[in-house]
Amino acid sequence: MKSTAAAKTRLTSLTEDASIIPEDAPFRSRLHYLFAQIEKEFEQLYLENLNLQDKLENATAITKESLTPYDQRSAAGGALVATGSGGASLAATPATPSAPLGDEIGASLLAAASSTHKSLKAKLSSATGGSKVKASNKIKAQTSRIVSSFKAQTVVSSVVREFGGHKDGIWQVAAKVGQPIIGTASADHTACIWGIESGRCLLQYQGHAGSVNSIKFHQCRDLVLTGSGDGTAHIWQAAVNWEVPKKGHSSEEELDDSDGQLEDRERVDSLRTPLCEFTGPGGHLSVVVAADWLSSMDQIITGSWDRTAILWDVETAQPLQPLTGHDHELTHVSAHPTQRLVVTASRDTTFRLWDFRDPIPAVSVFQGHTETVTSSVFARNDKVVSGSDDRTIKVWELRNMRSALATIRTDSSVNRLAVSSGGIIAIPHDNRQIRLFDLNGQRVARLPRTSRQGHRRMVSSVAWSEEPVLNCDLFSCGFDRRVFGWSIVLPKDN
Repeated sequence: MKSTAAAKTRLTSLTEDASIIPEDAPFRSRLHYLFAQIEKEFEQLYLENLNLQDKLENATAITKESLTPYDQRSAAGGALVATGSGGASLAATPATPSAPLGDEIGASLLAAASSTHKSLKAKLSSATGGSKVKASNKIKAQTSRIVSSFKAQTVVSSVVREFGGHKDGIWQVAAKVGQPIIGTASADHTACIWGIESGRCLLQYQGHAGSVNSIKFHQCRDLVLTGSGDGTAHIWQAAVNWEVPKKGHSSEEELDDSDGQLEDRERVDSLRTPLCEFTGPGGHLSVVVAADWLSSMDQIITGSWDRTAILWDVETAQPLQPLTGHDHELTHVSAHPTQRLVVTASRDTTFRLWDFRDPIPAVSVFQGHTETVTSSVFARNDKVVSGSDDRTIKVWELRNMRSALATIRTDSSVNRLAVSSGGIIAIPHDNRQIRLFDLNGQRVARLPRTSRQGHRRMVSSVAWSEEPVLNCDLFSCGFDRRVFGWSIVLPKDN
């Protein structure tokens, strides 16, 4: 009772201490102070429990020593009954006639008393000491983790490149493996190829009649796949002439050169004719919101607002199989980098895993979000990461659809996220922020955003560069019409 009263007094004092913290003190400093006080209180409670346990042991020893011969003789006529706090009783059998009465009774009484005290001590210690100590240690560990989450960031990040030129918001950015270029898909009906070193547009694709909603590079060839609001997906040539990298001009093949009136260094090459167009009978009836290459690169997957995804053959540009089942419009499709697996995300709050490794495709439904699933992508070790308008990101195991391995809660809707080969999730938000987490759900960093650095409107997409050029590890794009290249130095343990 005393320790409880003392704890209440200290907690009251803690509240009073919190009230006298200057209001103008930094918020994080106040949290550090409060959590330090809480941890101190738990430490004191733990020490008090240890003191109580020591007192109990001393009382047990004194009781055992105070058992007199008179007490032994008074119980000689029958059984000795000792009842502890838990109501347990122990009975000592009467002495046999063949044994000396005093010695045998004394031995029996001492054995019974010793057993009783041991039982009482075990019960009291488990009721008062053990459970409280365990609870204290558990809360103490949780408090330490909470406090550690407020420690200063060890990630160094900054904008090192900026790309500008689109006339409307940018839906997606993609990085090309093996070449220092990135691609962007914009609502201004164009897609652009940019040189990372020069920061200039090398090629502008003008073949779509609607907003370009997605862009993906071919793994090996100079080909680009785009999906558009005109209900089609296109594959087009994106060969860049690296003999003049500073001027940033692409190959003259299939390019629509204005009139030759502009100076060579100011000209932006444009392309209007696709190599392959995915449309027609069996195709989509509405906006193509996303498209991706399958690992074999001989097939593509497209997702549409018509609630279906379609598997296409690249060589013939014919639909191979419609993927139906979603109840609302699709928002994203993504293919596994090495296996014939595809995930489709939808406004119906689910995403589906399609397995094309067998002749008859199998489908699995992942349910866990409460609002639109805005993106779902594959990560290392057979994991899938999904983001949603419900402001959460979930990490899933491919073989376990029932529950997520980790849930990341944020303060804004999540757009098209990306996972690095090292397992770092880059999360673009509606509130102009970009956050980094690992696959265990632990926060890594939040990229800086000031009046001079970062996006000014919604961040719609991010893409990791697995082979950084000029220290550009991550690219982001948004509806401020800008693309940023970020240098990110992660802690060694990540």
